[in-house]
Amino acid sequence: IKINLSILNSLSQEFESRLSKLKDKIYELSGAVFNLASPKQLGEVLFEKMNLPGGKKTKSGTYGTSISILEELSSNGFEIADNIIEWRGLAKLKSTYTDALQDSINQKTGRVHTSFSMAAASTGRLASTNPNLQNIPVRTIDGKRIRSAFVSNHGFKLLSADYSQIELRLVAHASKEETMIQAFKESKDIHAETAAQVFNLSLNDIDDESRRKAKAINFGIIYGISPFGLSRQINSSQSEAKYIIESYFNKFPGIKSYMLEMKNFAKEHGFVETFFGRKIPIKGINSKNFSERGFAERQAINAPIQGSAADIIKRAMIRVNNRLKIENLKTTMLLQVHDELIFECPEEETHISRQIIKNEMENAHLPKYKISIPLLVESDVGNTWSEAH
Repeated sequence: IKINLSILNSLSQEFESRLSKLKDKIYELSGAVFNLASPKQLGEVLFEKMNLPGGKKTKSGTYGTSISILEELSSNGFEIADNIIEWRGLAKLKSTYTDALQDSINQKTGRVHTSFSMAAASTGRLASTNPNLQNIPVRTIDGKRIRSAFVSNHGFKLLSADYSQIELRLVAHASKEETMIQAFKESKDIHAETAAQVFNLSLNDIDDESRRKAKAINFGIIYGISPFGLSRQINSSQSEAKYIIESYFNKFPGIKSYMLEMKNFAKEHGFVETFFGRKIPIKGINSKNFSERGFAERQAINAPIQGSAADIIKRAMIRVNNRLKIENLKTTMLLQVHDELIFECPEEETHISRQIIKNEMENAHLPKYKISIPLLVESDVGNTWSEAH
């Protein structure tokens, strides 16, 4: 994919300036000058010098300063935690993308040529390396600005085609949860529908906050979210989060049955399967270690869903590629970012390519294995990846 070097350069310089200001602010709030990139020094400043609550030492004898610990401090009103979180995020964007991508550009082509691995992720997802183009934050303003440095050639456009809520659709299919299946079939707002069910509200009474909570549990449930995990996401007490999860399972019993079935299947066989019969080994499912077993159980729930989504998009890539050749089009596939495919197409081909790609992706499941819910692909076109997303 082609890269605009001047955009990356200017972003790097801007990020450097913002990092410097954040660093000065952190030094001012803490009353200390230290290496922000050192978890050891940061922990000592936060929990010894500043005496902030929540300091716990790890096995190595240093204080933990993970994102969850910083978010806890932030929720308790400590401004320094917000600044550290922002500094870390920005420093990662600068080192991983705006700086590193400049070195990854092939001098002959002016493009970045990532490598995709078929067997790096246990779920079967393709993994991008050297450089990794699958981890650029999509929901942050700075992440979108980095995507604006990915550009099309002159006379061409970038086309992004993205499966809409594919994992949630596959959960509804796997669990045979009729309420959810019907909502998808009728193209309803699935998060509003979930909020109405879980909070016993009419659709007219759903506010943004209720929908946000429902969205967090809809996506979190695939990963076996706990009351503690959900409470952090929706900024509630653990008891409220526990009530929401229980209410969710009462309203959608099929999902609870599916989760239990997958855990039991994995315990008996040591693996789970995607919808298409591909086996995914689940290590530690019968471990006596509580946290190792808990991780394996969450994996047993998620892997068939994420793995089936991976199978579908791989089939889609083959179908789309074959169809573009048959139609003798000059549109080329550039990237796969989990549920999204990025293409570069001549301006005059954008309309026909968009139709072909959408049709092939939406019908990429096997003929003998019909998904009970329509797959939906949303697409957009632009001069940059940011515009096309």
